[in-house]
Amino acid sequence: MAGNTPRIVELAAQISTSVAQLQEQLSAQGLPSPSFDESFNATYPPNVTQLRDSLLDASAELHELLLDPLMVLFKFASISNLAIIDLVARYKIPEMIPPGGRISFEEIGQKVGLETNVIRRFLRNAMAMHILEEPEPGMVAHTSISKFLANPAINGWAEFEGRDTWPASTRIVDAVQKWPNSQLPNETAWVLANNGKSVQDVIATEPERAMRFANGMGAIDYVPGYNMSLLPTVYDWASLGNAKIVNVGGAMGQAAIELTKNFPNLTVIVQDSAAMMGGGGGQLVPAELKDRITFQEHELFAPQNETAPVYFFRLAFRGLGDQFAERILKAQIPALEPGAKLLIQDVVMPEHDVVPLWKERTQRSVDMALQVFGNGRERYLDEWKALLAAADKRFVLEKVHVPKDNLLGVLEVTWKA
Repeated sequence: MAGNTPRIVELAAQISTSVAQLQEQLSAQGLPSPSFDESFNATYPPNVTQLRDSLLDASAELHELLLDPLMVLFKFASISNLAIIDLVARYKIPEMIPPGGRISFEEIGQKVGLETNVIRRFLRNAMAMHILEEPEPGMVAHTSISKFLANPAINGWAEFEGRDTWPASTRIVDAVQKWPNSQLPNETAWVLANNGKSVQDVIATEPERAMRFANGMGAIDYVPGYNMSLLPTVYDWASLGNAKIVNVGGAMGQAAIELTKNFPNLTVIVQDSAAMMGGGGGQLVPAELKDRITFQEHELFAPQNETAPVYFFRLAFRGLGDQFAERILKAQIPALEPGAKLLIQDVVMPEHDVVPLWKERTQRSVDMALQVFGNGRERYLDEWKALLAAADKRFVLEKVHVPKDNLLGVLEVTWKA
């Protein structure tokens, strides 16, 4: 379009064209059009993701251009939205609504011990965010979003965000002022909000909150681009041949299961603390894979005692400041033989304006949460290179694999002794 065309007109034209193309693609593949109907499953085939990305960014920009500055700030600063989500999750309201059915404000109020006018007030706030709907006056029904909230893992995450993450997030600036540039896990916003307790302290002493934290972390599998099922596609694992992989910080073997069931030539040793392995590990491993997956109690910072051609780390560094991430890398050195590989699956933070804005906003929001919990962070490529060099110059970054539509890359590092 001409250079003097108003931006809102350009955006409207782009949105109109992209919507038509998106709908054409969905119809051709027999897929439903996006909807808030509770039966809608918001998954999109790979060939429409670029169209969807451009639509999300253009529609957000148009929406924000049409708001005045105060309303833009309010959109991003609204505390009440999270409070409403917390209420819906904490009272488990989505579980009260039968699939395809409805329930009255009055019935919900009776179940949760609140007056009808109180529950109506809260839930109509939720409806303004397309969480729940009111198909007829006084009746509550599902949307696709509230149906998703009925998933126990997602419900747990929502509770964790409202009851644990949010109070700590309000102390980010206080922590930065109190401990400038700190990388220590006991000098964080979380510590300020929890009477001096770190995340590890809370997990060790408060079982209910530890469960919420576990649910919050488990919900990452539902974030597009993070799902464990994508692991076999993000690297050429078959090229490793008959390889033994040490999965450092492998918890209960979720990654090991995905790798061994897809690549018959691989065997995996899962290393982690007894607590993270669920008391010794193996509970999740199918019988047919038990001879190819073993568990070994091993603390993350302890010197590596297992010699192998490949060491795999999935999301092991992002929660840690550089001085602690360096310790993990250095701990591997005693067992490394020339040519050994370290495969690090983690976020390679994009530069500004490189990925679609909606994805960038998500990644930067997660990045801030990592600072809240333990002064960790997502790293840019130059920061990954600096980390490897600081740990030991013999760690050589060979390649960075960042598959399309995946938020996690794989850094391929070779030990060149």
